[in-house]
Order: sequence, then structure tokens, then C-alpha cells
Amino acid sequence: MKNILIIGASSGIGNALADKLSKEANVFATFNTHPQSAENIHYHFLNVLDEQSDFSFLPDTLDALVYCPGSILLKPFSRLTGDEFLHHYQLNVLGAVRCIQKVLPLLKKSSQASIVLFSTVAVQTGMPFHALVSASKGAVEGLTKALAAEFAPNIRVNCIAPSLTDTPLAASLLSSDEKRLASANRHPLKLVGDAEDVAAMANYLISNDAKFITGQIFHIDGGISSLKV
Repeated sequence: MKNILIIGASSGIGNALADKLSKEANVFATFNTHPQSAENIHYHFLNVLDEQSDFSFLPDTLDALVYCPGSILLKPFSRLTGDEFLHHYQLNVLGAVRCIQKVLPLLKKSSQASIVLFSTVAVQTGMPFHALVSASKGAVEGLTKALAAEFAPNIRVNCIAPSLTDTPLAASLLSSDEKRLASANRHPLKLVGDAEDVAAMANYLISNDAKFITGQIFHIDGGISSLKV
């Protein structure tokens, strides 16, 4: 069985992926503020902003790392502060960098290792009030391509860029029937994506079926980034 590490698996996409993988892999999942427990998942506390974070709970070999932490803060650019930009960069970029550096020796021991990171549709499709998230997630997309080139051929690195997804992180943006309908109508498929939709792509990218895929940004977004209907 593969050994999979999911950073940020207490809710949303990370939780859906952990549940999906729990029957076919050894899943090591981390939480920060919301403790979790499950019979087939090894949960551990981890603060990705702490440079001294302890990864000793992992086995000697790791087959995949999925970094799920993220944030949504939509504000006019004129009201954003430098501290807000810095915090989001630390969470989305430096947190991923620290985790990758910590487990890289374990990934190198796998015969087919994979890393999956997360961006947002707003990086490639300009959206108002998204400067904060687009700036940090844009760096994640750049990191994805750089690491895919550096780690080839032994470790594949890909990124998923979802549209607004029905998770606790987006709860305030989907808090009424009116908001949910408005969001659905912005997408060509007239739907709001859910955590399982995105987790299915992450599951595919860390599987052996994706052994010829690296350095890619996948838009799981109901068509909003590429279609106008």
C-alpha cells in the first residue's frame, strides 16, 4: 500500500481526499485547529507556519504529498495590508515549501512519488477583489513548474486550480440560496463544485494512472476559466 501524506485534512478537500484514500492507502493526515480521528487514517497535529514542525510520525518512505491549506479573503486592493499579503504567502507558499523540504528525502525513496499543490482559478482568470489570493497562489503555480522540472524524473509535481468550492472555507460565500445560485450561474455548468470533485482529481494525480503527468495546472472549475456561454 502507498504511504500518502495530506497536509490540512481536517475539512474540505483534504478531508474528502483522506476519506477516499483510506481504504486503499496508508493515509497520514494533519490538522491544525480542528482535531480529527478516523479508524483508517493516522491524524497528527501540524502547524505549517512553525519552522520546527515535527514530521517524525511519518514512515521511512512516502509516495505522495498533498498540500491543502489555503485561505479566502476577498477585499478591495486599497484596503489590503502588507501583513495580510505576508500571512497568505506564508500559509500558501512557505508552508508548502517547508513541508516539501521536510519530506523530500522520504519521497525520493519511492519508486513513483508525487506532489499535489493547490491554486485557484483566479490566478489565470482575473477577478476583482482577488489580489490577495491570486498573488500567493500565483507563486504556488510557479513553484509547481519549477519543482516539476527540478524533481523529474523521480517525483511528479502538479497543481489543481479550483473555482469556488463548497467547503467550510467558502461557507460565507455560499451562505444563502441566493449566493449559491449566483455562484452556480457564473459557471458554464451551472453548478457549484464540491470537495469530492476536487479530491477526485487529486486522487488521480497521485495514482499510477497519472505516471506521465507532471508540471501541469488543472482547472476544476465548471468551465469558468475557459468558456463563455
